[in-house]
Amino acid sequence: MQIKYRIGIMPGPWPAGSPGEGVDFFWRLIDLCERTEIDSVWFSDRLSSPLPILEPMTTMAAVAARTRRLKFGPSVLIAPFRSPVLAARQLAMLDYLSGGRVLPAVGIGVEQEHEFLAAGVPFRERGRRTDEPIQQPMPLWIGGNSEAAMRRAGRMGDGWIPSFITPDQFRVGVDKTLTFAAEAGREVPGDHFGTLVNYCLDASPETARALALPFIPRARVDAPTLDACTAFGPADLVGERLEQYVKGGGSKFILRPMCPPERMLEQLARLATEVIPAFHTR
Repeated sequence: MQIKYRIGIMPGPWPAGSPGEGVDFFWRLIDLCERTEIDSVWFSDRLSSPLPILEPMTTMAAVAARTRRLKFGPSVLIAPFRSPVLAARQLAMLDYLSGGRVLPAVGIGVEQEHEFLAAGVPFRERGRRTDEPIQQPMPLWIGGNSEAAMRRAGRMGDGWIPSFITPDQFRVGVDKTLTFAAEAGREVPGDHFGTLVNYCLDASPETARALALPFIPRARVDAPTLDACTAFGPADLVGERLEQYVKGGGSKFILRPMCPPERMLEQLARLATEVIPAFHTR
């Protein structure tokens, strides 16, 4: 199999300000992605958050209408929040209207019970409810770091894309996912593994880390894991981090800029020129 290596992005911290300013920023971000070599754009799914987060379904519809090349997807769509039949229909229609550019990814969500209560979903049922839309015919990537997520990806999914995971943990997860697939008499394509990497580009790693520090979601993992799954520094350092995941079986990556909102477009432009071209042709 000839593996294609690709880098997509997820927006970083969203800028404060008036709705009009936010919408203008959104279109500038999407236009930047469309005209550069950025492969795809991904949107988080939350019901409540201390920071503004765009709702993924409606946002992806806007992206589909604005662009002709750029792929897009949710990272990840919290399946228990939605009717599985309605979610599958919406994703399928987005894929149809965009000419096949949707990259569906689902998961059970973060450990925030209040969000599930707001959605009217018992917290303990989130795993079972996530299995339901996976049984639809449209190919789906599965998010999540747990062994249950790897089992779900192997037995019912078409790819695995966790976040906040070290390269060593990622390698183990790829092996487990392939084992679960084999046990189920299935095969997950070898180029359907990847992860999210938070990054900040600067010639000085110290400066990059200082820029990123206020925006790093440190509650998700411990300090050693965070150090091993992020990339703060020059372009070479970001490339080296991606290569660590490549050695573990990864080929599709979502890079998210950790920086002040007013620096986000600059960070994405630098990623598109300093990192992506060499990686896409490796």
